[in-house]
Amino acid sequence: MVDPRLADLLPLLPPVAHPGRQWVPVPAGESGAAVWRRDDGGAFAKCVTAADVDALRGERDRVQWLAGTGVPGPAVLDWSASPRGACLVTTAVPGVAASELPSRALLAAWPSMVRVLRRLHALPVAHCPFERRLSSMFRLAEDVVGRGAVNPDFLTSQQRGVPPTTLLETLRAERAQRQAQEEADLVVCHGDACLPNFLVDPDTLECTGLIDLGRLGVADRHADLALLRANARQRWDGDDEARAEQILAEAYGADRIDAARLRFYLHLDPLTWS
Repeated sequence: MVDPRLADLLPLLPPVAHPGRQWVPVPAGESGAAVWRRDDGGAFAKCVTAADVDALRGERDRVQWLAGTGVPGPAVLDWSASPRGACLVTTAVPGVAASELPSRALLAAWPSMVRVLRRLHALPVAHCPFERRLSSMFRLAEDVVGRGAVNPDFLTSQQRGVPPTTLLETLRAERAQRQAQEEADLVVCHGDACLPNFLVDPDTLECTGLIDLGRLGVADRHADLALLRANARQRWDGDDEARAEQILAEAYGADRIDAARLRFYLHLDPLTWS
């Protein structure tokens, strides 16, 4: 069965600039966008309806900004917008998603992934025009919770079965403390630092770049670290998790990681998606 998003958004696709090439649909993700891959693997096109044009424009701007920093990621090839919607075409980052790697290969790639994330976090905050501070995250969470739109599949095991309003109020009790910590430790964050958004060379197991940059912005580093650790934890075999924690501490810096802030952001993030 054809994803209806593909049929509705197909007219937004630009012509393929390379002779003999064509767009191939990519299985739908969680974003509500329709995505195509150029059949030579060199580019991706993401199209959205009119309601999501501003969000896609924001992703375009973030991709353009990151491309000028030296942190590896995609580059913008084309952009078009109309009353019907918009389409963003970017270069493909080579490699496979870290989420596709078996546990031992992921562990081998882990140091490089951590180093790329640290490079992102080391960018000058004053040069980043985007923000994803705690105040913004709370506004988003309040909207999602208020609409009853929390996706239970995104909740941690500790959160399941608890009303989202209660989850949000529990986090609100820590908000002042976490905002003070954030203000003293701002970095440029990816905003959705999960395994699918880290690309890895399957031969060298080096991280080749970051993708899906729609939430990139200035924030507390723990917003990224919490997601990366939790997402990877589901993939480790045997003693791999302990080794991964050791690598994270060595490659990122144990003194930069706070367990209480990790827990806070891990529990806040699921309330910001609908």
